[in-house]
Amino acid sequence: MAFRKHVDERLLKKEKSYETDQLMKEKRSEEYEVLEEVFDRSTLMLIYEFMNKGTIDEIHGVVRAGKESRVYWGKDKNGKELAIKIYLVVSSEFRKGLVKYIEGDPRFKGLKHDTRSLIFAWAQKEFKNLELAARARVRVPKPIAVKNNVLIMEFIGENGEGAPSLKEKKPKNPAKIYEQLMTYIQMLYRKAELVHGDLSEYNIMIWRGKAVIFDMSQAVLLVHPMADFLLHRDLTNLNKYFSRLGVKVPSVDESYKRVTSLDEG
Repeated sequence: MAFRKHVDERLLKKEKSYETDQLMKEKRSEEYEVLEEVFDRSTLMLIYEFMNKGTIDEIHGVVRAGKESRVYWGKDKNGKELAIKIYLVVSSEFRKGLVKYIEGDPRFKGLKHDTRSLIFAWAQKEFKNLELAARARVRVPKPIAVKNNVLIMEFIGENGEGAPSLKEKKPKNPAKIYEQLMTYIQMLYRKAELVHGDLSEYNIMIWRGKAVIFDMSQAVLLVHPMADFLLHRDLTNLNKYFSRLGVKVPSVDESYKRVTSLDEG
């Protein structure tokens, strides 16, 4: 009887394992159906590669969509939530817009100007910029992995619901958030030697009472010929948004001096 019980238990385990495998196959099949609507075979194979490595265990619906990319919610093998950003490799209009941000960046000298090469470089650029920002202690999504047109980052939000942007939800304490963002811009400039380049209420989230800056792909190094112009634009955008919320903001020139001054006091 003891032997029969042992065999029954082993068969039951095998049956459960088979059922789990089938459910996993069905789940991944559903995930691929979602992806196949938009992405080419090479992108799908890349997602599969990340799944085999365990970097991605699950991939679900779109949490943010734009002309140049889609951001999917996913999880890793430990259940940690991920933001999986996939750049579209077919957007010629996107290609025209990104060249000016890559040219002049010494990290991408000799880059080919075909659409695929530019978009792969764009994903690498965002990953490197996120690394620099995180090292400078600027709150951004933590970069996890990148290859070709797929960038994997920390998910800012919970249970697949992304944190709201400033455009979607006004901050409870706008003066405090404005000060945080000015400090971030200063840290980006002084420690990471970066300028965001497209900062506005559309790419700043509020999560657990703090500002989080995202969309770092267009950020440029200080040696870039457009860096000064882009910093002025970032400060202008920030001042316009927060002045509408009643925050007493300094002039753009005063903000610029604060960010670029060598005086740490």
